[in-house]
Amino acid sequence: MPLVRIDINQGRSPQDLQHLSRGIHDAILAEYGIPERDYFHILTEHPAGQIVAQDAGLGFERTSDVVMIQIFTQGGRSQEAKQSLFAAVAAKLGELGIAGENVFIGYVENTAGDWSFGYGRAQYITGELAVPKK
Repeated sequence: MPLVRIDINQGRSPQDLQHLSRGIHDAILAEYGIPERDYFHILTEHPAGQIVAQDAGLGFERTSDVVMIQIFTQGGRSQEAKQSLFAAVAAKLGELGIAGENVFIGYVENTAGDWSFGYGRAQYITGELAVPKK
């Protein structure tokens, strides 16, 4: 059950935002095999100048089309699985015209006990939800 935060610069249409979110979700579905309804995305638009995303010395330039993605999910997946997910997200966003250099992903792992889906209960711990397989 990933929680995905997506930060972008203002200027995209509501339909573009929907396609962006859906593309990321489709990549996660394909790579991790999660249920369709494990869809938890937060999209935040920022005024110009509020996102700083340099190249970390890799030698490329990003544009104002940069998409900053944070994926919060349970730990346990292999480095190969994560790299495959990163490539799938970049490919899906590429289909929407977003250049690869503008796709930035931060991946944060946690445990089953770090989630509450409502009512102040940790449903993976109480048994109300089955812990996803990795």
